Amino acid sequence: QVQLVESGGNLVEPGGSLRLSCAASGLKLDYQYYAIGWFRQAPGKEREGVSCISINDVSVTYADSVKGRFTISRDNFENMAYLQMNSLKPEDTAVYYCGIHITTLPNQCTLVKNFYDDWGQGTQVTVSS
Repeated sequence: QVQLVESGGNLVEPGGSLRLSCAASGLKLDYQYYAIGWFRQAPGKEREGVSCISINDVSVTYADSVKGRFTISRDNFENMAYLQMNSLKPEDTAVYYCGIHITTLPNQCTLVKNFYDDWGQGTQVTVSS
């Protein structure tokens, strides 16, 4: 069965950086055929989309709140996805999740959570001084 494991979350001061990782296993197809999304959920709030990347890296999308600060990437050989987060703010504090969805459409990438079929357990990011 599909398993996603996020890691890299930590306590960091405002202005700091973190790199989140998402390791995938048990996939039905090669990793290259999965669109990947990063989402986050703060206490008392809905899960919101942060960034996504389509197959073949054709399409990349960022939420307005993280544009210019976060960078999504993937390694199809290692079945890994990453979220580099710079200039972190207290409002970035949340549990961060990765999700995947099988697709053959090269530019299919969305920040709509229902698009994704499988999710990891999340990793906590806390931005505080």
